[in-house]
Amino acid sequence: MIFFRNVQVRWIPIQGDSNVVIALERPGATADQGVYSDRIELQSVRPQFKWPDVTGHARLARKWGYVQVGGIFRKIAWVDTNAASAFNLSGTAYGWGVNVSSNLNFTKKDVGKFQVVYGAGIENYFNDAPVDIGIKNNFSNPTKPIIGVALPDLGIVAFLDHKWNERFTSSAGYSLVNIDNSNGQLPSAFHQGGYALGNLLFHPTPRVTMGGEFQFGRRVNFTDGFNVNDYRIQVSFRYDWSKGFEY
Repeated sequence: MIFFRNVQVRWIPIQGDSNVVIALERPGATADQGVYSDRIELQSVRPQFKWPDVTGHARLARKWGYVQVGGIFRKIAWVDTNAASAFNLSGTAYGWGVNVSSNLNFTKKDVGKFQVVYGAGIENYFNDAPVDIGIKNNFSNPTKPIIGVALPDLGIVAFLDHKWNERFTSSAGYSLVNIDNSNGQLPSAFHQGGYALGNLLFHPTPRVTMGGEFQFGRRVNFTDGFNVNDYRIQVSFRYDWSKGFEY
């Protein structure tokens, strides 16, 4: 899911439960040098971020919940600082994304939480996606035999929160992230991950939460044929401590 606390300057022309927000955010990105990571020619390549990321969203809120549509546009650049090199490895990629999310109050005890995002070069805004830029072969150009490209990505989240009674609650759902890898990445590069869980939580007091959770995870690599499922049971205890100071 999209979850990234970033430094930003924002403008909120419409405020309230339904709102519109436009922001300029601190830029940043990561790159995968792939099969060429041991090449000395890449050691002189440096990232360059001259412009902030532009983000925004519009949210419509009602008694049944809300629907929000967000977007991002960003410029990612890198510079080859070795002027004596036979190659010109400088380049630019543009990242973009559209995110649709919602909380739906099905009943007084059931809340659905959904999110679908698609874009390219926005992996660092994900909670658990890898690099934004991958290397792509460009052998037809002898001075620029490889280029960096923004990797397309898809993220899906669907969860249901259920309140059994005043003491017991549960959450269950599934999430997926899928990356369209570039042909210069290693066969072992991350391609797809899935995550599912279900839990039963006990709230003996308003500030105490305890319970058990079953979790399932799956990873699929780019082209080396590796994929694995993982299962675990997690037991948690949480106490919400708060203290107010008043004059």
